[in-house]
Amino acid sequence: MASEILENGRPASVFVIGDGRMGTIIRELVEADEGLTLAGIVGIDTKDDLREAAPAADVAIDFSHKDMLPLVEAYIRRTGAALVSGVTGYSDEELARVRALADRAPVIHSANYSLGVAVLRRLSALAAQALAEFDIEITETHHNQKADAPSGTAKLLLDAVNPDGAYEPVYGRVGMCGKRDSREIGVHALRGGTVAGTHTVHFFGSDEEVELTHRATSRRIFATGAVAAAKKLVAADPGFYTFDELMFE
Repeated sequence: MASEILENGRPASVFVIGDGRMGTIIRELVEADEGLTLAGIVGIDTKDDLREAAPAADVAIDFSHKDMLPLVEAYIRRTGAALVSGVTGYSDEELARVRALADRAPVIHSANYSLGVAVLRRLSALAAQALAEFDIEITETHHNQKADAPSGTAKLLLDAVNPDGAYEPVYGRVGMCGKRDSREIGVHALRGGTVAGTHTVHFFGSDEEVELTHRATSRRIFATGAVAAAKKLVAADPGFYTFDELMFE
């Protein structure tokens, strides 16, 4: 990774929120990057440190749990650290609270920090425009320990192919549900084994089908993308940013 040396000549400091698998990988990436320093890391057992004891940092990377949002809010408002949020399962109200932190610091929230998924989202949006008469379905597959469904990435893809909300999402089908309505998009979640994440957007036409698929073989790609986003975010002005804006514009 390219390093992110600040204008004063020192490496950017990173505070990691969440000490699970993702948090551990992020910590390893930060420690291996000469342009970054690890300010600290908190998990569920030390989460209350976010109120006052946690050290200030240039950027916080949060892959914890949505229930820690009040503590994350307190930390960002106290320190002014930039925030890279990868927490999934937020309600619309909770996402609005994350966005509100942008009045204090530069903030990004994404359900997926993979560059490949970002490209898949762009391709899916273009395909939906070009194949306007095709039926669209989205499938996502994850390991058997994933708690939320559909995945945050599936929701990103749904927004990409249905930006104006003209189509009605249908989350799975069961029973005598009747024939498929032309104004619906099916979203289906599969769970099993140790799958890191597979997402497919299906476009079904008359006598032909187009599939766009992204397969992740390791969670490390998400951590790598989050750290890359953090290194760009530390130089940004306060505000809310998308992953596309940071990485492609």
